[in-house]
Amino acid sequence: MMGTNGAGRYRTLACGCFAPADAARSSGGGALRPHRIDVHHHILPPGYLAALGAEKIFRQAGGVYAGPLEWTPAGAVELMDQCGVATGIASVSAPGTWFGDVAEGRKLSRICNEYAARISSDFPGRFGSFAALPLPDVEGSLREIEYAFDTLKADGICLMTSYGNRWPGEKEFAPVFEELNRRNATVFFHPTVAPCSMDLITDVPDSVIEFPIDTMRAVVSLLYSGTFTRMRNTKFIFSHTGAGVPLLAARISGLVKRNKQLAERIPDGPLAELKRLYYDTALSARPELLAPLLQLVTPANILFGTDTPWGSMTMADTAAGLAKHGFSPAELRLIERENALRIMPGLSR
Repeated sequence: MMGTNGAGRYRTLACGCFAPADAARSSGGGALRPHRIDVHHHILPPGYLAALGAEKIFRQAGGVYAGPLEWTPAGAVELMDQCGVATGIASVSAPGTWFGDVAEGRKLSRICNEYAARISSDFPGRFGSFAALPLPDVEGSLREIEYAFDTLKADGICLMTSYGNRWPGEKEFAPVFEELNRRNATVFFHPTVAPCSMDLITDVPDSVIEFPIDTMRAVVSLLYSGTFTRMRNTKFIFSHTGAGVPLLAARISGLVKRNKQLAERIPDGPLAELKRLYYDTALSARPELLAPLLQLVTPANILFGTDTPWGSMTMADTAAGLAKHGFSPAELRLIERENALRIMPGLSR
């Protein structure tokens, strides 16, 4: 089912990929050597697609989309070259690898993680990896963490923002976060749709509203469970500039004023924890989304991400949107590359 015409499609999308700032920095008017690191870069492993089928994978997004079905690693690299992206950190998008069966979850996670390692080997330096875990299967997830880091040399872990109707700060998930913290891991959260929030609005795909809402639920869950406070060695990345978190940071933080028990779990205060998080730019390199984020954090906590090949904003749009926002050259270097290298130094190997 994997199309062979992916590269041609990417060539069309890549038209105009370089922003004016790129052209100014290139030598002799030629194309830039790719430099960006895309931390929100999806893959569609053939074994994953074959096991689940396109309808199940694309249900949350409202249908089967030709673009992702045509995805190939070679086409992705061609697009990356044209858009100045050196490395894409491969991850599997929602709905992830858990569908209620322990054996299936473990099998799908392993399929996805070994495929990501394989394309990383086939295209040296072009792909990193955020490994999938079969949560809420804690035992299977701990085994997969060990395999992903020790054997496959993954750069981090990709988690969904919820599993069933449970969010990541719940006590049953603590052993997974403790192990990730012990390993000084980077954890990338991708939004999904909780079962309780499916099919709420007629003719509107669940992802349109529920992806940003579920991101906020995950952040609040991790914040008020004290997970962010306890897991100081872990670097947490949230998609799409944190969805509504920057806009609602004061509202989210106000709960500690009325609840002493919650306040004790967050001795530095909620805002301090939210400012320690990392936020990517996928589908969000727009003034109305970047401005609130920059009220919460500095460019040192923003990461270049594109949601390729899923998003309505292309890789080109993201690069251009950041270039137009008024960041200084030094700030752009942080966002586009240096922040990712700081929290995932293995990318430089």
